[in-house]
Amino acid sequence: MKKVLFLFAAFFVFVACERKTPEEYGKITNNPEYLHGAIDKLTDVIIHDIFSPPVASRIYSYCTLASYEAMVHSDDRFLSMAGQFNGFDNVPQPVEGEEYCYPLASIKALLLVAKSQTFTIDKYNEFEENLYKDFQEAGVPSDVYDRSLEYGEAIANHVIEYAKGDNYPQTRGLRYTVKNEPGYWVPTPPQYGDAMEPYWETIRLLALDSADQFAPPPPPPYSLDKSSPFWKELMEVYNISKTKTEEQESMAWFWDDNAFVMNVQGHVMFANKKMTPGGHWLAIAKTGLKGQKKSTMESIETYMMVSTALHEAFISSWKEKYRSEKIRPETVINAEFDSDWVPYLQTPPFPEYASGHSTISAASAEIMTGLLGDNYAFTDSTEFPYGHGVKSFPSFREAATACSYSRMYGGIHYRSGCEQGQAAGIKIGQYLLEKVKTRK
Repeated sequence: MKKVLFLFAAFFVFVACERKTPEEYGKITNNPEYLHGAIDKLTDVIIHDIFSPPVASRIYSYCTLASYEAMVHSDDRFLSMAGQFNGFDNVPQPVEGEEYCYPLASIKALLLVAKSQTFTIDKYNEFEENLYKDFQEAGVPSDVYDRSLEYGEAIANHVIEYAKGDNYPQTRGLRYTVKNEPGYWVPTPPQYGDAMEPYWETIRLLALDSADQFAPPPPPPYSLDKSSPFWKELMEVYNISKTKTEEQESMAWFWDDNAFVMNVQGHVMFANKKMTPGGHWLAIAKTGLKGQKKSTMESIETYMMVSTALHEAFISSWKEKYRSEKIRPETVINAEFDSDWVPYLQTPPFPEYASGHSTISAASAEIMTGLLGDNYAFTDSTEFPYGHGVKSFPSFREAATACSYSRMYGGIHYRSGCEQGQAAGIKIGQYLLEKVKTRK
């Protein structure tokens, strides 16, 4: 009996000695690569499921918000979005005095929200299983492991409930009536798709006061007078299409970011799936974060803020698009003087003014400039796997400017749409940096 008690006591002494401290297992678990991998996996599923750019921005915003909130207590320098985002409060808190592995909770929260917002949820399985196995093998104590997963789940459920109240479900299935009046947008070839998200302006904003808080000025009025500002902009697009340089063509293709391109070959039509503009800018953020060796907490801060900028910028841009309902260059050129003209890029199914790419890119670039610094040179290979090449830029802002003008080089936007979209995006990004406080 004494021998049994001795062995029993010895066993618990051994187990106690083997329990790893947060500092010990944190050498493995505090690796931002797990977060980068989770964002990449989310992007893969968004591409697979063919979400439109506005809807993709909504998914990114809620996933990164959940990940941020589950991680925020790991570093006393950072602040919750509770009470900062519109209607976001009463966020679950960790139990005081208990030990948590916050990176584990953060990934759990992100993936649970991702599964609630996307369709092909089995595509997360292998990534999730391998990640949890890594955390277990790192020596996270079983009680801490379970507690952390539970906390991540509590955060995720809170964010999922928050997402349900943003008016997104109410806008599903609502149709847009084409006006068929001079100067107004109509569907364009080859797919003549229905208007994309005509009621996106009604989605709840996270931090802006209203969708038209940073509205661009009205666009040049439609006119077939060859001396009018509209006609001059139209002819600029047409002339660029005939004389564009190799670099301009390369830039247009590089920033295409069309999630669903319809290809027509004879009587055969097929589609290509590609990254949305929001996914592209989050990938650029990853490039900057990895280049500067940012921590997991610093990385999720950037992802969350860029996603917030995307979310607000899409709502703002779509508000103006369906207010002005401006006709696309392709429609006017085909109707008035060149019926065979086709833009270099496929015209997306929504009004022209102002450029969504220009707006969301400028907003994203302002966030990254504020968090990662100005004049940070980087090479962007985000869309190399999709055949769009690799380009280097001297700064995030220069990249956003290149993206903006690429829409004119591609034949799908007028100069005013690009420049005024970019100007609005800059204001949105700067406003968010001022209003949303991620640090004490």
